[in-house]
Amino acid sequence: MGNASDTSAVFASTISKEHDILMASLYSVFCVLSLMGNCILLLVAYHKRSTLKPAEFFIINLSISDLGMTLSLFPLAIPSAFTHRWLFGEVTCQLYAMCGVLFGLCSLTNLTALSLVCCLKVCFPNHGNKFSSSHARLLVVGVWCYASVFAVGPLARWGHYGPEPYGTACCIDWHAPNHEFSALSYIVCLFIFCYALPCTIIFLSYTFILLTVRGSRQAVQQHVSPQTKTNNAHALIVKLSVAVCIGFLSAWTPYAVVAMWAAFGDATLVPPDAFAFAAVFAKSSTIYNPMVYLLCKPNFRECLYRDTSMLRQRIYRGSPQSDPKGHFGSASQRNRDLSVSMRYSNGQQESYGACTHCTENAAPCHVTTTPQRTACILTESTYREVTVSLLSEKPRADFL
Repeated sequence: MGNASDTSAVFASTISKEHDILMASLYSVFCVLSLMGNCILLLVAYHKRSTLKPAEFFIINLSISDLGMTLSLFPLAIPSAFTHRWLFGEVTCQLYAMCGVLFGLCSLTNLTALSLVCCLKVCFPNHGNKFSSSHARLLVVGVWCYASVFAVGPLARWGHYGPEPYGTACCIDWHAPNHEFSALSYIVCLFIFCYALPCTIIFLSYTFILLTVRGSRQAVQQHVSPQTKTNNAHALIVKLSVAVCIGFLSAWTPYAVVAMWAAFGDATLVPPDAFAFAAVFAKSSTIYNPMVYLLCKPNFRECLYRDTSMLRQRIYRGSPQSDPKGHFGSASQRNRDLSVSMRYSNGQQESYGACTHCTENAAPCHVTTTPQRTACILTESTYREVTVSLLSEKPRADFL
């Protein structure tokens, strides 16, 4: 894990030890909540995969990108913040920064695509009804390709990755545009195509939706199939999508403001603490999506409740403490005893409802509803088989 760059001043923390510990603690909370929330959301989506609507593919993709950010960033950022310096070297710093840009841009682009789909379904229902799951999958692939272009750019010398101004994490080198044109062009394109344009599309899409719904409530009923449940489901997706977008943009806007301040202004005037706390807000974006959809979307909630109930039942059934008086054991023993007692002495199972005393040539007889039990009675050196119901009370002590 060590090389010469590890001892460089750029990998040492430039904020106070207390602030580093606070950051590490918040990152730990975000990591646990994001892992739990996004894994549960993906599990619920897997169980209801056959009934997923096209718009819900973007919800799943957003959860995947949030989970990717959680697994690639937090395990490196948390120990570095606790130890007050970046621990993992320059190469890992580059990969860390690339993952942060990739998953962050993927989430924002994914929300942009989701807003366009919702706008298409509400404002242009004739075209929106033709949007299928295959279209959604194709658009999801396009989202990842779009984000990959800007994530790989600095690795191809279009822009630069480097340590954050506060020292314990890595991202885009916001100081580079002050002295390098290629870095400046990268930052300008990043700001226009990966922040300003997506935010504008999201804002306009939901504005058109609001105006359409307000102007004619029939539009909401026409943008999907005529079934009421489907109408309500798509209307709910629009509302939840707005909530997720607001949360995501609120989380990333402080970091975007500070980054643009450093890129287009005097980078030396930007306090490292401003970058540090803006980064904390940005990384909190990984917990909004599962929180909103698991708490507010009824079919996700119902599926989660059903899975949780089944898990509790399995745990309860498999726990020996769930039967402290041995009821299950006694019941199983009674079942075994009943199974044994319900057999003939020759080992064949009794047939319920069959006539056991009729010959083949005899006339049909009344079908007995109770099983006929037999016993072997030992008389000196021989034994004979008789029906238990025909015995008197006295010989029953001689049963084998």
